[in-house]
Amino acid sequence: MTAALHDDFPPSGEWTTDDLDRLPVDGRRHELLDGTLLMSRSPTRLHQSIALLLGAALQESCPADLDVTQAVEVRLSRTRSFTPDVLVTELDAAARNPSHYRPHEVLLVVEIVSEGSRSVDRILKPALYAEADIPYFWRIETENGIVVHAHKLDPMKRVYVERARMTDGILLPEPWEMDIPLSRLTPRGR
Repeated sequence: MTAALHDDFPPSGEWTTDDLDRLPVDGRRHELLDGTLLMSRSPTRLHQSIALLLGAALQESCPADLDVTQAVEVRLSRTRSFTPDVLVTELDAAARNPSHYRPHEVLLVVEIVSEGSRSVDRILKPALYAEADIPYFWRIETENGIVVHAHKLDPMKRVYVERARMTDGILLPEPWEMDIPLSRLTPRGR
């Protein structure tokens, strides 16, 4: 950690969201998995550019009662907390300027797969977001161009079902009607 942390870090038991609140800002992403602290380095320029461009494109078309933002924590429980790359929330929840959201306030989470997060973004996070009843999950792959995998929650099985795999554009009827060419998500110089 850093010299700014006191003797109570790491905690003697499992990490909680209260512990996350006390961590210093250090440029890393801090997430919790069943009381274990996960840290990842800062995302790459490609990753951040796609998140920025996607957020702007979603904001243009989203209904007035929703809000689009980037990298705000979603607390699934006291010992599970993730920070999606892009998320769509209820506007009422966003209006309180939160440092984190509860799952019931979130409509869509988007994870952009990076080299160091493949298993977490492809397997772990979708399973736990589904368990938390977040209605929509998108995974964006960047290895061979931009590919968007759009999933919708099956509320009975609490798993995501892939609804579309898009390589040209995001053309979906839900969570709201959208038509976003993937060229809008492609950073300059790519």
